[in-house]
Amino acid sequence: MSGSPIPPPDPDGAFARLRESALATLTAWAAPDADQEALRRQYLRHLRDHEAACARTGPPAHLTVGVVVLDESGTRTLLVLHGKAGRWFQPGGHIEADDADLAAAAAREAREETGLPGLRLDPTPVHLDRHPLPAEFGTCREHLDVRFLATTATPDAPRVSAESLDVRWWPVDDLPEDDVAGLVAAGVARLRGGRR
Repeated sequence: MSGSPIPPPDPDGAFARLRESALATLTAWAAPDADQEALRRQYLRHLRDHEAACARTGPPAHLTVGVVVLDESGTRTLLVLHGKAGRWFQPGGHIEADDADLAAAAAREAREETGLPGLRLDPTPVHLDRHPLPAEFGTCREHLDVRFLATTATPDAPRVSAESLDVRWWPVDDLPEDDVAGLVAAGVARLRGGRR
Protein backbone atom coordinates (compact mmCIF):
# COMPACT_ATOMS: atom_id res chain seq x y z
CA MET A 1 0.00 0.00 0.00
CA SER A 2 1.45 3.36 -1.00
CA GLY A 3 0.77 6.88 0.14
CA SER A 4 1.63 9.01 3.10
CA PRO A 5 1.20 7.59 6.57
CA ILE A 6 -1.63 9.05 8.59
CA PRO A 7 -0.14 11.38 11.22
CA PRO A 8 -0.88 10.56 14.85
CA PRO A 9 -3.75 12.65 16.28
CA ASP A 10 -1.52 14.07 19.04
CA PRO A 11 2.02 14.50 17.66
CA ASP A 12 3.17 16.80 20.47
CA GLY A 13 1.46 14.97 23.33
CA ALA A 14 -0.72 17.99 24.17
CA PHE A 15 -3.95 16.03 24.30
CA ALA A 16 -2.35 13.30 26.40
CA ARG A 17 -1.39 16.04 28.89
CA LEU A 18 -4.91 17.48 28.75
CA ARG A 19 -6.39 14.01 29.28
CA GLU A 20 -4.28 13.55 32.43
CA SER A 21 -5.32 16.99 33.66
CA ALA A 22 -9.00 16.19 32.98
CA LEU A 23 -8.67 12.89 34.86
CA ALA A 24 -7.21 14.74 37.85
CA THR A 25 -9.88 17.47 37.74
CA LEU A 26 -12.79 15.03 37.54
CA THR A 27 -11.31 12.64 40.11
CA ALA A 28 -11.08 15.50 42.61
CA TRP A 29 -14.51 16.99 41.82
CA ALA A 30 -17.26 16.33 44.38
CA ALA A 31 -20.45 15.91 42.36
CA PRO A 32 -23.44 17.66 43.97
CA ASP A 33 -25.95 14.84 43.41
CA ALA A 34 -26.34 11.23 42.23
CA ASP A 35 -27.01 12.14 38.56
CA GLN A 36 -23.89 14.31 38.37
CA GLU A 37 -21.88 11.59 40.13
CA ALA A 38 -23.03 9.04 37.52
CA LEU A 39 -21.86 11.38 34.76
CA ARG A 40 -18.55 11.99 36.54
CA ARG A 41 -17.92 8.23 36.60
CA GLN A 42 -18.88 7.90 32.90
CA TYR A 43 -16.46 10.71 31.99
CA LEU A 44 -13.63 9.11 33.97
CA ARG A 45 -14.26 5.75 32.27
CA HIS A 46 -14.29 7.45 28.86
CA LEU A 47 -11.03 9.29 29.61
CA ARG A 48 -9.38 6.05 30.73
CA ASP A 49 -10.61 4.19 27.64
CA HIS A 50 -9.66 6.82 25.01
CA GLU A 51 -6.24 8.41 24.83
CA ALA A 52 -7.57 11.18 22.54
CA ALA A 53 -10.75 11.78 24.58
CA CYS A 54 -10.08 15.54 24.73
CA ALA A 55 -9.32 16.00 21.03
CA ARG A 56 -11.84 17.06 18.42
CA THR A 57 -10.13 14.53 16.12
CA GLY A 58 -10.42 11.82 18.76
CA PRO A 59 -13.35 9.46 19.28
CA PRO A 60 -16.81 10.54 18.08
CA ALA A 61 -17.68 11.23 21.74
CA HIS A 62 -15.19 13.59 23.36
CA LEU A 63 -14.76 16.06 26.18
CA THR A 64 -15.75 19.66 25.60
CA VAL A 65 -16.11 22.65 27.92
CA GLY A 66 -18.94 25.05 28.66
CA VAL A 67 -19.37 28.14 30.83
CA VAL A 68 -22.35 29.56 32.62
CA VAL A 69 -21.69 33.31 32.58
CA LEU A 70 -23.56 35.22 35.29
CA ASP A 71 -23.66 38.86 36.25
CA GLU A 72 -22.39 39.55 39.77
CA SER A 73 -25.91 39.51 41.22
CA GLY A 74 -26.62 36.04 39.81
CA THR A 75 -29.89 37.26 38.29
CA ARG A 76 -28.86 37.20 34.61
CA THR A 77 -26.99 34.71 32.43
CA LEU A 78 -25.32 35.37 29.09
CA LEU A 79 -26.30 32.94 26.32
CA VAL A 80 -25.24 32.68 22.69
CA LEU A 81 -27.51 31.78 19.78
CA HIS A 82 -25.57 28.88 18.28
CA GLY A 83 -24.98 29.20 14.53
CA LYS A 84 -25.33 25.48 13.67
CA ALA A 85 -28.01 24.49 16.18
CA GLY A 86 -30.07 27.70 15.98
CA ARG A 87 -30.70 27.52 19.74
CA TRP A 88 -29.57 29.45 22.82
CA PHE A 89 -26.75 27.82 24.76
CA GLN A 90 -23.98 28.68 27.19
CA PRO A 91 -20.62 29.62 25.65
CA GLY A 92 -18.33 26.67 25.13
CA GLY A 93 -16.73 24.33 22.67
CA HIS A 94 -13.80 22.10 21.88
CA ILE A 95 -10.57 21.86 23.83
CA GLU A 96 -7.51 23.05 21.90
CA ALA A 97 -3.98 21.64 22.06
CA ASP A 98 -2.55 24.84 23.54
CA ASP A 99 -5.07 25.06 26.41
CA ALA A 100 -3.35 24.49 29.76
CA ASP A 101 -6.29 22.53 31.20
CA LEU A 102 -10.10 22.33 31.11
CA ALA A 103 -10.56 25.59 33.02
CA ALA A 104 -8.24 27.43 30.62
CA ALA A 105 -10.18 26.01 27.66
CA ALA A 106 -13.44 27.17 29.24
CA ALA A 107 -12.07 30.67 29.90
CA ARG A 108 -10.85 30.94 26.30
CA GLU A 109 -14.19 29.81 24.88
CA ALA A 110 -16.11 32.25 27.09
CA ARG A 111 -13.91 35.17 26.00
CA GLU A 112 -14.12 34.21 22.32
CA GLU A 113 -17.89 33.75 22.29
CA THR A 114 -18.95 36.71 24.46
CA GLY A 115 -16.25 39.32 23.90
CA LEU A 116 -16.54 40.27 27.57
CA PRO A 117 -13.35 41.54 29.20
CA GLY A 118 -12.45 40.56 32.73
CA LEU A 119 -14.41 37.33 33.08
CA ARG A 120 -13.60 35.65 36.38
CA LEU A 121 -13.70 31.86 36.00
CA ASP A 122 -14.04 29.49 38.95
CA PRO A 123 -11.58 26.66 38.10
CA THR A 124 -13.71 23.98 39.78
CA PRO A 125 -16.35 22.42 37.50
CA VAL A 126 -19.93 23.33 38.35
CA HIS A 127 -21.89 20.91 36.12
CA LEU A 128 -21.57 18.03 33.66
CA ASP A 129 -23.77 17.33 30.66
CA ARG A 130 -23.56 14.52 28.10
CA HIS A 131 -25.53 15.11 24.90
CA PRO A 132 -25.75 13.65 21.38
CA LEU A 133 -25.20 15.87 18.35
CA PRO A 134 -27.09 16.05 15.05
CA ALA A 135 -25.41 15.29 11.72
CA GLU A 136 -24.61 19.00 11.15
CA PHE A 137 -21.75 18.57 13.60
CA GLY A 138 -19.83 16.19 11.31
CA THR A 139 -17.71 13.53 12.96
CA CYS A 140 -18.60 14.78 16.45
CA ARG A 141 -21.42 12.51 17.60
CA GLU A 142 -21.55 13.29 21.31
CA HIS A 143 -20.16 15.91 23.68
CA LEU A 144 -19.18 15.16 27.24
CA ASP A 145 -19.32 18.74 28.47
CA VAL A 146 -17.45 19.86 31.59
CA ARG A 147 -18.96 23.16 32.63
CA PHE A 148 -17.60 26.02 34.71
CA LEU A 149 -18.90 29.25 36.26
CA ALA A 150 -17.69 32.70 35.21
CA THR A 151 -18.85 36.08 36.47
CA THR A 152 -18.35 39.56 35.09
CA ALA A 153 -18.32 43.07 36.49
CA THR A 154 -18.73 44.49 32.95
CA PRO A 155 -21.95 42.89 31.68
CA ASP A 156 -22.99 45.63 29.24
CA ALA A 157 -20.60 44.99 26.39
CA PRO A 158 -21.05 41.44 24.99
CA ARG A 159 -20.00 40.88 21.38
CA VAL A 160 -21.32 38.33 18.88
CA SER A 161 -18.61 35.93 17.66
CA ALA A 162 -18.26 34.43 14.19
CA GLU A 163 -19.68 31.14 15.54
CA SER A 164 -22.90 32.68 16.86
CA LEU A 165 -25.92 34.50 15.52
CA ASP A 166 -26.55 36.56 18.67
CA VAL A 167 -25.44 36.97 22.28
CA ARG A 168 -27.85 38.18 24.94
CA TRP A 169 -28.46 38.41 28.69
CA TRP A 170 -31.44 36.43 30.02
CA PRO A 171 -33.06 36.46 33.47
CA VAL A 172 -32.11 33.22 35.24
CA ASP A 173 -35.80 32.56 35.93
CA ASP A 174 -36.93 33.15 32.31
CA LEU A 175 -34.57 31.13 30.09
CA PRO A 176 -35.22 30.58 26.36
CA GLU A 177 -34.15 26.90 26.47
CA ASP A 178 -34.86 24.16 29.01
CA ASP A 179 -31.48 22.58 28.21
CA VAL A 180 -29.57 25.29 30.08
CA ALA A 181 -31.73 25.35 33.23
CA GLY A 182 -29.72 22.79 35.22
CA LEU A 183 -26.44 24.49 34.42
CA VAL A 184 -27.76 27.96 35.27
CA ALA A 185 -29.20 26.69 38.58
CA ALA A 186 -25.85 25.09 39.45
CA GLY A 187 -24.03 28.32 38.60
CA VAL A 188 -26.38 30.45 40.69
CA ALA A 189 -26.04 28.05 43.63
CA ARG A 190 -22.23 28.20 43.39
CA LEU A 191 -22.26 32.01 43.14
CA ARG A 192 -24.53 32.32 46.15
CA GLY A 193 -22.31 30.09 48.26
CA GLY A 194 -23.81 26.72 47.50
CA ARG A 195 -21.96 23.46 47.26
CA ARG A 196 -18.66 23.52 45.30
